[in-house]
Amino acid sequence: MNNLTLIHDTTLLSRSKIYQINHTLYKFVTSTTDVRAPQYYFRPLPGQRKKADLQLNAANVKRRVWEVQGMNTHASVVSTQYVQLALPL
Repeated sequence: MNNLTLIHDTTLLSRSKIYQINHTLYKFVTSTTDVRAPQYYFRPLPGQRKKADLQLNAANVKRRVWEVQGMNTHASVVSTQYVQLALPL
């Protein structure tokens, strides 16, 4: 089983890492540049029960987002129009 680490700082979010939120695996997509109330967007990995993107504020990220140690996404270009994600186990 992979170790989980709670995210204490939103600057540690990375697009190449896998995160667990409420027992579902997500990847970090993007964040807004609003200084007062930034929003962070997460997309569930393929094969997860949840299908919708998740939008969290900074306080919820610090409480609910866990980094899954040992898992990360590696994007490889299959063609000019498609990107395939591989998860090493």
